[in-house]
Amino acid sequence: MDKAKIGLIMRVLLGLIFVVFGLNGFLQFMQMPPIPQQGMAFLTGLMAAPYFFLILKLTEIICGALILAGLFVPLSLVILAPIVLNIVLFHAFLAPGGLMIALLVLVLELGVAYMYKDSFSELLEKKADIS
Repeated sequence: MDKAKIGLIMRVLLGLIFVVFGLNGFLQFMQMPPIPQQGMAFLTGLMAAPYFFLILKLTEIICGALILAGLFVPLSLVILAPIVLNIVLFHAFLAPGGLMIALLVLVLELGVAYMYKDSFSELLEKKADIS
């Protein structure tokens, strides 16, 4: 299998994960596994801000759909990066039962970012040109 096909598969999987889990935040068509007490305390704190999960899930759906469509993929990856990091850290420290899926999302995010590495070159310049 060549790089282009692998990249397409990773991009589609990543997009689907965010669209499906984002939609699940609104429609609740999948039952989520029980969350340990520490994880629930964290989520309860986030729920205290009434806008947080609405914006989070809308961001996941929109960016996931853009990734699926192959539109604005680098921008979507940048927007989703802190979300992916928090998913991994949440499962690493507060709810280890979902760590394998979180790591899969991280690998997909990094893999797709690698496929678009040329798009990130200017973001990673030490001294950016303003002109």
